[in-house]
Amino acid sequence: MQFLDFEKPIADLYEQLAKLKENGEKSGVDVSATVKEYEQKIEDTRLNIYTHLTAWQRVQLSRHPDRPYTLAYIEKMCTNFMELHGDRNVRDDKAMVGGFADLDGETVMFIGQQKGVNTKMRQLRNFGMANPEGYRKALRLMKLAERFNKPIVTLIDTPGAYPGLEAEERGQAEAIARNLFEMVKLRVPVICIIIGEGASGGALGIGIGDRVLMLENSWYTVISPENCSTILWRSWNFKEKAAEELKLTSDYMSQFGLVDGLVREPLGGAHVNPDEMATILKTKIKETLAELKKIDPDVRIEQRIDKFSRMGFYEEH
Repeated sequence: MQFLDFEKPIADLYEQLAKLKENGEKSGVDVSATVKEYEQKIEDTRLNIYTHLTAWQRVQLSRHPDRPYTLAYIEKMCTNFMELHGDRNVRDDKAMVGGFADLDGETVMFIGQQKGVNTKMRQLRNFGMANPEGYRKALRLMKLAERFNKPIVTLIDTPGAYPGLEAEERGQAEAIARNLFEMVKLRVPVICIIIGEGASGGALGIGIGDRVLMLENSWYTVISPENCSTILWRSWNFKEKAAEELKLTSDYMSQFGLVDGLVREPLGGAHVNPDEMATILKTKIKETLAELKKIDPDVRIEQRIDKFSRMGFYEEH
């Protein structure tokens, strides 16, 4: 198990528990009662810590190396996933994955960023930062789903679209803008879910839907706390303060009306019990799809446009 810095009290208890079990095995003494006490202490400590999480701590959780990524959720929630590749123009962007899958008897198009589960795979997936061809692939798959009248679910988890020179040369901004323009007009139900990091246009490029949901320990904002700190204070040392000021957590996003709902995670985060998290998310997706199917496509599009048009605060002088 990997622990974050603020989880040190939990890590210490696990270490003590492991030593207790080891000593019990060596000595042949029954330590089951003491083991139960330690397990209860761990749960109590975890509850206390996770009831008072700061914004920065939630950002850390969204990046936990054991946190489930897009392909893990698809694998746990669905069957018969058929991944589709390429934008039919440049290449297949490994940072963006998608394809049809069977969700309890219903065919759904799943699309999302994929970060990679180890160092080699993270490099292959470009740490979940898609190039223009990734967003063009996503749009191609959305149009394919619309053609066959299949609902779309996007899983968002990216520190941002890839900002490299070659990405700009191939039209990164245009690719994202095109997705925004086209997604708002899709005639099939669209559900967008932030499962980890939801940063800037990289998230928005697959984030225009009838319902936008956030996992409890995810974040959604225009810039990462580190980059915000660098711009405002010329240093990463104020990232915790930046996270607080950005109001990037799921509760604030819900209050501001920028997302339509929150999806609770198991105590300790999605990585503690990925199977339970996948079951919770699957239930929410099915409930939301059932709700959206009852709405006429023209009405659904109109509601989608109105929802995003109302976002933001400004004053006229």
